[in-house]
Amino acid sequence: MAEVPAALGLESGQIESALAAASLAPSVHNTQPWRFRVRRDRIELHPDPSRKLAATDPEERELRLSCGAALFNLRLALQASGVRPLVSMLPGQDAPGALAVVRRGGTIKVDDEQRALLRAVPRRRTNRRPFLDTAIEPRQRHALVRAAELERAWLHVVTTREGRADLKRFVQRAHQIQLDDEGVQDELAAFTGHRPGAADGVPPASAGVRPETQDEWVFRDFQGSERHPAKDYESDPLVVVLCSFYDGPLGDLQAGQAMQRVLLTATTHGLSASFLSQPVEVRRVREELRRSLGGMLIPQTVLRLGFGAPVPPTPRRSVSELLLSDVHVAC
Repeated sequence: MAEVPAALGLESGQIESALAAASLAPSVHNTQPWRFRVRRDRIELHPDPSRKLAATDPEERELRLSCGAALFNLRLALQASGVRPLVSMLPGQDAPGALAVVRRGGTIKVDDEQRALLRAVPRRRTNRRPFLDTAIEPRQRHALVRAAELERAWLHVVTTREGRADLKRFVQRAHQIQLDDEGVQDELAAFTGHRPGAADGVPPASAGVRPETQDEWVFRDFQGSERHPAKDYESDPLVVVLCSFYDGPLGDLQAGQAMQRVLLTATTHGLSASFLSQPVEVRRVREELRRSLGGMLIPQTVLRLGFGAPVPPTPRRSVSELLLSDVHVAC
């Protein structure tokens, strides 16, 4: 097993813990499409091209979104160790192939909010099960919106009947397009179901329940269990669209960090979340969604939020498997 080097003035064990926290970020089908190159003066975040979903995510937008979420976790973990992270995104020739480079920008003393977010990292789950029909309080909604704003993104809360109807239609249309796409369905099948010993993917215990025709929103079939009688999905979840202010790789990375702050903030408030990613994965539907939001914001992901029962964690690759050597970088 590869040993994690010391870096940024921290010992090897501290860097390993920080990378373990980063690896707990969400990703499409739990593919975990990130790797890290550690040097004494930096930690580089790289995409893992072997984990790209070519049919589901042909533009690699969600890959970058996931890596942005991992970057946010890494920032939190370094702050908890007293390091002020200095982040350069899309560093170019300074770190070829990297999405971001994190250096030591001095020292920092974490506040209560940062501690709460870091404690939420291992507790955050994508909860694909039905939620309770319990309303989310205005103060909790405000906290989620603020979380996105702190990471220079925008959280559009869908509150009107017309807005919900439009978004529901976008989800349904994109979902049907993906159902008809053999490549998308093959990728879903490859990362779901019984896969003994797998360190990635969505196992049955985390798959939620099988979708049914009476559901208000359409959900992907992650090969979960059949639902119990009268255990339908909630009729009125809080649905939000996380948006960036600009398009392209930099916007994706920024939105990924905002997404993770929103998800961790939700966790600190006892909320569960799952993704309705279909309308942002299908380009023409994403453009329709963008126009419905006024044309200026870039929709990055759609989240369903509510109060749900606890769900188990999904598997994760070991930190040693995530380490990237100079040989890998040169390839």
